[in-house]
Amino acid sequence: MRRPVSALAWRRWLRWLILAPLLYLALCTLGLVGLRLFDPLLTMVQMQRLVGAVFGPEKVALHRDQVDLARISPNLQHAVVASEDARFWTHHGIDFVELREIAVEAAEDGALPRGGSTITQQLIKNLFFTTHRNPLRKVAEFVLAPLAELILPKERILELYLNNVEWGPGVYGAEAAAAYHYHHSAKTLTRDEALRLAAILPAPLRWRPARMSRSAANIDVRMHQMGY
Repeated sequence: MRRPVSALAWRRWLRWLILAPLLYLALCTLGLVGLRLFDPLLTMVQMQRLVGAVFGPEKVALHRDQVDLARISPNLQHAVVASEDARFWTHHGIDFVELREIAVEAAEDGALPRGGSTITQQLIKNLFFTTHRNPLRKVAEFVLAPLAELILPKERILELYLNNVEWGPGVYGAEAAAAYHYHHSAKTLTRDEALRLAAILPAPLRWRPARMSRSAANIDVRMHQMGY
């Protein structure tokens, strides 16, 4: 006959269920402090893709090259900000203006709300979590994104994001993306190339820059509106 789980055992499990996420958040915070000076060896999303490649039908090599922000074309910096997070330079990790607009749209249209993650939130996801959607990850993003803004300068956040975001199968960062899609360095990306690279960020494993003319044109309009 199976022995019932004691109240003490339940309390231990409950304690670990509470402590484990807190410990992970503490480790992530320490990681952010280290990122002031050092580049990440590997992100969680990159690890996810590597594990998937081991057990998947196709083998994907990792293409990744960390470069200083000065070696990434301002065209790409501006295009990504215009596309992904227009208020990047003014918010503190969470764009509450954007979230309010999304909530109003969802209430009026009755449709599923669109994503409103900032560049800082996306960086947190890439560094410490995977692409799998779950409520706990969003809670962690809301906790860690403001901490990241306190610990890291805005320029460093943008640099880390551009160097680690996914831009194709096994392609991570602006330098690897420029080489993979256009066969030259990130520093020499033209405005049109930058617009097309920014346009594929929502689905980099499915979309290709050459097919993103309409989205690139929309981002170009937003760049002009922002003074870029």
